[in-house]
Amino acid sequence: MDYKETLLMPKTAFPMRGGLPNKEPKIQEEWDEKEIYQKSLEKNKGNESYILHDGPPYANGGLHMGHALNKILKDIITRYKTMQGYYTPYVPGWDTHGLPIEQALTKKGVKRKEMSVSEFREKCKEFALNQIELQKKDFKRLGVSGDFDNPYITLKPEYEAAQLRLFGEMAAKGLIYKGLKPVYWSPSSESSLAEAEIEYHDKRSPSIYVAFDVKDGKNVVDEDAQFIIWTTTPWTLPANVAITVHPELTYGEYLVDGHKYIVGKDLVDDVAENLGWNTDEIELVKEFSGKDLEYVEAQHPFLEDRTVLLINGDHVTTDAGTGCVHTAPGHGDDDYIVGTKYNLPVISPVDYKGVLTDEAGPFAGEFYDKANKPITDLLKENGSLLKLDFITHSYPHDWRTKKPVIFRATPQWFASIDKVRQDILDAIEETHFKVDWGKTRIYNMIRDRGEWVISRQRVWGVPLPVFYAENGDIVMTEETVNHVADLVEEYGSNVWFDREAKDLLPEGFTHPGSPNGEFTKETDIMDVWFDSGSSHRGVLEQRPELSFPADLYLEGSDQYRGWFNSSITTAVATRNRSPYKMLLSHGFVMDGEGKKMSKSLGNVIVPEQIVKQKGADIARLWVSSVDYLADARISDEIIKQTADVYRKIRNTLRFMLGNVNDFNPETDAIAEADLLEVDRYILNRFREFTASTIKNYDNFDYLNIYQEVQNFINVELSNFYLDYGKDILYIEERSAHKRRSMQTVLYQIVVDMTKLLAPILAHTADEVWSYIPHVQEESVHLTDMPEVQDIDTELVEKWNTFMKLRDDVNRALEIARNEKVIGKSLEAKVTIGSNSDFNATEFLQDFDDLQQLFITSQAEVVDNVEGGASYAHGDIKVEHADGEKCQRCWNYSEELGSVGELTDLCPRCQAVVKTLV
Repeated sequence: MDYKETLLMPKTAFPMRGGLPNKEPKIQEEWDEKEIYQKSLEKNKGNESYILHDGPPYANGGLHMGHALNKILKDIITRYKTMQGYYTPYVPGWDTHGLPIEQALTKKGVKRKEMSVSEFREKCKEFALNQIELQKKDFKRLGVSGDFDNPYITLKPEYEAAQLRLFGEMAAKGLIYKGLKPVYWSPSSESSLAEAEIEYHDKRSPSIYVAFDVKDGKNVVDEDAQFIIWTTTPWTLPANVAITVHPELTYGEYLVDGHKYIVGKDLVDDVAENLGWNTDEIELVKEFSGKDLEYVEAQHPFLEDRTVLLINGDHVTTDAGTGCVHTAPGHGDDDYIVGTKYNLPVISPVDYKGVLTDEAGPFAGEFYDKANKPITDLLKENGSLLKLDFITHSYPHDWRTKKPVIFRATPQWFASIDKVRQDILDAIEETHFKVDWGKTRIYNMIRDRGEWVISRQRVWGVPLPVFYAENGDIVMTEETVNHVADLVEEYGSNVWFDREAKDLLPEGFTHPGSPNGEFTKETDIMDVWFDSGSSHRGVLEQRPELSFPADLYLEGSDQYRGWFNSSITTAVATRNRSPYKMLLSHGFVMDGEGKKMSKSLGNVIVPEQIVKQKGADIARLWVSSVDYLADARISDEIIKQTADVYRKIRNTLRFMLGNVNDFNPETDAIAEADLLEVDRYILNRFREFTASTIKNYDNFDYLNIYQEVQNFINVELSNFYLDYGKDILYIEERSAHKRRSMQTVLYQIVVDMTKLLAPILAHTADEVWSYIPHVQEESVHLTDMPEVQDIDTELVEKWNTFMKLRDDVNRALEIARNEKVIGKSLEAKVTIGSNSDFNATEFLQDFDDLQQLFITSQAEVVDNVEGGASYAHGDIKVEHADGEKCQRCWNYSEELGSVGELTDLCPRCQAVVKTLV
């Protein structure tokens, strides 16, 4: 007889190899055909909702790993919440306006100046929508579930209209105003920038010390003295109108080599060192406070008709420089603020391309950065330049073009932060954060934020709904803004660019500033952060399946200055509360060494590459394997390691599937009270694992899940329970109590573990589900998460001690194997007794079938072990097993063939085989 035929070997059609790149698209097709997303919503309709509001990625270019990290994290959350019974609609969105799309079209050869504004905008729209379809396909390929057939898109008329109405509400509250003020200006983008669009990089700049002659000393300073200023932006000197000194600092007039110079007394040593003065020959002529210097007049160093006023300002420090600060209100925020107190003119002789204008005199036509040289040359020529050097320092750059920006005074539209700052800070206090530093980060950003520049000098965006009367008055009423919003909702925002101003105003509209009924319209568009920051109004409040505020916003850590910031600003300004109950952020994705990915370094990994080579579930498992709160690392080696972990998970699930193929939970399950104790132990350990996994999902701790899944599979299952169980599952009679007891637990584990893994391994879990016998739901994603159950802690503690003893037995077996006493563990006989450290004899009285638990042929418990080794949990001796090897179960027995004609089988196997003959 071929005894193999009598063994109950695992049987399942679930394949060992994942083949994910080919299999996942088919699973996704089934999700679409079966409408799994829609059914999951229907299942939980009427239950408490959980709204994760999607921050819109920009509709330009292929996906990078940051996109994948973000969207997979969101999908893990929404899938989990759905399986927890929450009504969890997920509406993906896209940000579609702004400069990058205009630049992309220019690169494609679109000639902006050869077409009308509306024609160009249509091309921008067409480009954005095409990009959305490409990105949508890639997001879905990652297994992201949501309403991709009806996403929110910021260029849609209904969204733009909602944004305009929100703008109108802020305007009605006096939060929107126009002013001439220096703002970050990007010559490379030809537009103003918000603080959120600034990043800092090193830049090499000239460092100069310049002398300003005293013109009118006001009987305070000598007429033949000079003030010394220090600057790293010589190109701003044509805009200089003042020198600022601190009113409470002490200043000195010093005689140096026949010249009288005025600098801060605390800084004279630094100035002397930088200018090469001989400190022994410096003579203090006079001393006075900064307050004394107020209204003293100096002469501009190269503009003969320009008088420079000495003024007081608290922003002057003694950290660097001279204590006398070059002041150009058209090119600096502090300069502007202090300048308003003294009614100083705001001069900004630089155009939108960064080129100096006629107002800059002899330097007109020069690009601002190139103007530094001729300006310093002129200063040197007329004797005003005391020192020229160069320094490398951190300098603001345009985060899109990566090129330096400047401060430039232009007429801009602003949203007031001051008027709502405290309300926003209060809303932040009421918001939940996973980590305290997230709260600190956005709190400090709002606390320190200046006014929000919301106007941009572009055409691809939402228009600012502002009109101008004939006399220049601004027309921005609730009536006019809402009328424009109605037109935009009906015709799209191109209506603003297609129609004349009078045709955009309400019928019969009049204004005292336009006696002839003529009006003009604003040509600037809104900052794209105002676009995306309006999504709580255009999406959460507009979509019937969603609600305001959202339960969660989750984006990259750069969004503390971006979407998180603009969203809470507009929401508090109009709804007096945060648009999110909780804020969660993730870091950036770096290469395996923690370096930024770049094509030049050849270290770029993109989602498409992983999906094609390994599968989306490997990317999803990788997401769960990183501490996403910090920067995450990825490389080919890391992905290979992730794939190895996946393979272990898959094969373990396959093993369990194979061993419950003949199990029907309705007819074969054993009541918990009647389970073998070892099975109850593993069931309780799985309940501990389940409770921990649920807690980790609730706390957004996916790395913990990744680690604990591996630990449970490797330690509890593979290293013990499944290995131990082969002697039962394969050898025992099909319906034996011992076998059914184990199958009851295995079935529970494979069902519940598949559910627990479903939010992360979305495709594989559904594939496993389709092979589990006797489950009812058509998809694991339509099931509920396992319930957390009470743990029999006394039982677990008892068996945890046994597992430690078993580890000692395994150590003894390994030594015996190395000494050639045994080969496989079934060749062993183990004898265990007590020692001074542990009473093994008494402890093991409660355990049955020790030889099976140790996977040996024989196990004996004695009071004292002769010739054994001492371990932490008793004395242990390993010998070769007695008797001969059973040809069916491979256990050694002294009773081989003692029953009947099956002479090469042990009594147990004889009994089983006889039932089959």
